Amino acid sequence: MFVVCALVPAYKVAVARLYDPSLRERPLIVADRLERGRAVALDAAAFALGARPGMTLVQAAACAREAAVTLDDPARNRALWERALDALDAASPLVEDAEEGTAFLDMRGISGAERHWLASVREAFSSDPELARLPLHAAMAPNKFVARMAALERDGNVVHAGDERAFVAPLPLRALELDRATLERLELFGVANLRTLAALPHGPFVRRFGPHAAGWHALAGGVDETPLIPRMRRIAIERTSYGEGSAEREDQLLFALRTLVARVAEDVAFAGKRCGVLRLELECEDAERVTLETTLAQPTAQTATMFDLLRARLEGVVLRSPVTGLRLAADRLEEGGSELSLFANRDPDPEIVGIALARLEAALGPHAAVRANVVAGHRFEARVAYEPFVASSVARSTRAVLATRTAPALPEGTLAYRIVGPRAIDVRIKGGRPAFVGAQAVLEAAGPWRTDEAWWAEALDTGNRPVQSDAYDVLLEDGTLCRIVCERERWYVCGNYD
Repeated sequence: MFVVCALVPAYKVAVARLYDPSLRERPLIVADRLERGRAVALDAAAFALGARPGMTLVQAAACAREAAVTLDDPARNRALWERALDALDAASPLVEDAEEGTAFLDMRGISGAERHWLASVREAFSSDPELARLPLHAAMAPNKFVARMAALERDGNVVHAGDERAFVAPLPLRALELDRATLERLELFGVANLRTLAALPHGPFVRRFGPHAAGWHALAGGVDETPLIPRMRRIAIERTSYGEGSAEREDQLLFALRTLVARVAEDVAFAGKRCGVLRLELECEDAERVTLETTLAQPTAQTATMFDLLRARLEGVVLRSPVTGLRLAADRLEEGGSELSLFANRDPDPEIVGIALARLEAALGPHAAVRANVVAGHRFEARVAYEPFVASSVARSTRAVLATRTAPALPEGTLAYRIVGPRAIDVRIKGGRPAFVGAQAVLEAAGPWRTDEAWWAEALDTGNRPVQSDAYDVLLEDGTLCRIVCERERWYVCGNYD
């Protein structure tokens, strides 16, 4: 994977200085509010003076007496960053919004080489005049973590595959964004940077610091397997009406508006959305432009509701000349689809079930639908049998019975045990109990639960080889909770907990 990180260092500080150039000459602290506020961002100069994000404003100002203080504007910051993400779409169709000031671009399938990709990212970002005034760092690496560290170091960094571990080795521990208590614990062990952290033995380190430490250890070695998650593209729904004459009377304008609203409402409904804001723009013969924004009390895709609101909004508008063009845009789109059940009512018809089964088998193959039946068995794995599901097995019930039936309350936090086909694994024993399952360390283990069928087989005289096994439920370092069984000195995974 070729990942480019587009980073604006100290984004909130950079935006504050963009709109207030007088702040560029002094160290800067960005606070959420002046009264009992806290520092939410600061530049390198204020950091060097001792101020830290999260400090109260009094503490930060006392540490950095020379620093200027400005208020954060979250709405302005977010709007500008949305414009930046839209601009970066020109460099790659896959852009992940990591946080304000940090974006990752997947460059796979795009022609060119490293320097060409970095140049295209800078060109796309600078296409907006305001964005061009922000300090952009663009760097590339095989994964997101290394790409971000490369961008933080300097603009134009390129880390090739195989060099990740060497590049991140000298970085300090704060590159992992650990909490203060964890940093202090690691420093007590003599861990000062990512090189010393990566040199620690994986198993003992994870057992001491918990499952999350496995991720820290991987990042310290330059390994980041988290996928790039592209942001959802914003749906722009807009319709225009130009070049069809002019509307001199109110009824002509309303007729044209009704047609335009119907088109927009159809587009909104087709996208499965509901509209929260309508923005109407009127263009007149004398070049006058009037923009009206209407907020709907409840998001909707109904033509009549939209038209009535816009007509009421137009009642107080006085225009100097006839209207020659209309533009209507729908904003603040919300999910508007409704869930549909598989069957038309609560009393399933075997014929409808048969059609649904036929469609499943056509898409997934024969016997794709099975049902589980509880059968007699003394072993846990033998108590469930699967058989093909057929439409004739559906028992119709009356609506009266369904109306009086209430669903039982399910306990919160219930684990579901899922039986899987036995799969052979390597298990290392320490102190008579499982310590490692494959390469994963065992954090917790319960058991054993012994099954001994020797007497049962002898009593039934079945001639089958009796089963003797020990079962354990184990929690692995990656968070997996599963059941492992030792049978005839071999180990198997027999089920997972979801």
